[in-house]
Amino acid sequence: MLDNPRRQVELCHCDMCRRWGGAFYAALSGSDFTIAGEDSITQFRSSEWAERAFCAVCGSNLWYRFLPTGNRSFLAGLFADAADFPIEREIFIDERADWCAVSGDHPRLTGAEAIAEAEAAGFTLG
Repeated sequence: MLDNPRRQVELCHCDMCRRWGGAFYAALSGSDFTIAGEDSITQFRSSEWAERAFCAVCGSNLWYRFLPTGNRSFLAGLFADAADFPIEREIFIDERADWCAVSGDHPRLTGAEAIAEAEAAGFTLG
């Protein structure tokens, strides 16, 4: 359960998120969350800086965890009210599938721009 989620969704179009989510990863984040049923959750290291989790019972994707900070973003589709949240931004748009263009006026960053942003914040990726 995510308490007080940010009421915006970030979309990631990187190759890995596209394969993991089928189109893109729609992320919902917040600082307070409670995880129930941890014995049914499988986590795997998907890159040098990330971990992903899914339910070992039903197979639902659950979250992405950014290892340098420990911050998690949760699959927005897990939360009924997230359907009404606006898009905060899209990242890795240079890896976006042509059939997955999203309309709207919000920031769009390439993979290089998203990585440069993280590195400017002091993170080393890969």
